[in-house]
Amino acid sequence: MNATEKLAAYIKVHPGAIGKVVDFDANIDALYPLDLTAANTELTEALITDTEAFSQWINKKLADSHCRYGIGGYMEHRTIYTRSALFDAADEPRRLHLGVDVWGDAGTPVYAPLQGTVHGFADNDNFGDYGPTIILQHDLDGLALYSLYGHLSRTSLIGLQVGQSININQQIATLGNATENGHWPPHLHFQLMLDIGGAKGDYPGVGRYSQKDHYLQNIPDPELILQFADTNKG
Repeated sequence: MNATEKLAAYIKVHPGAIGKVVDFDANIDALYPLDLTAANTELTEALITDTEAFSQWINKKLADSHCRYGIGGYMEHRTIYTRSALFDAADEPRRLHLGVDVWGDAGTPVYAPLQGTVHGFADNDNFGDYGPTIILQHDLDGLALYSLYGHLSRTSLIGLQVGQSININQQIATLGNATENGHWPPHLHFQLMLDIGGAKGDYPGVGRYSQKDHYLQNIPDPELILQFADTNKG
């Protein structure tokens, strides 16, 4: 089984074990699916390199569509990473997005969807990076799972301790603004991993497209936790 199939098997047996990542009411809230690939011709180099303009573009998409959040990105081959040298490499640049982004307002609360502990946290303060990041560790009947929350506010890291217990639906953070979240329009990068090796407070959220099959063995589809599919009305 790949990573998604392993997590899906656990959820099938424990459907009530999954909580929320952000506040969302399917009865009144809508989601806008954001396409950040080369197929989206609105994404000019000038737009994606100007953080303020990029933010305004996303905000207008959400407002015009009457959507609370923008959503998307799992295993999406994106062009937007040209905005930062962080993703460049001589052999093959990193362009494959490994998590799901939830685009919303700075200050939006972020919750732990599963019971667990704090595995690590850090302020990955580079242009294009995560900024403040939290990684939680979960034990799902013997299946080890890690959840990553990137682009947070700096206040989200205050008082955290490695090994700290976290309850399901406990607020753990808020979304950061562009001055603190790695210089991105406000959003949450939410990612799941079965194995993170020796990583602490950081784990790649963008990889090489040529390694997609490898990532699929370790990185489950976050939609299994978010459970947004039936409510996408963008």
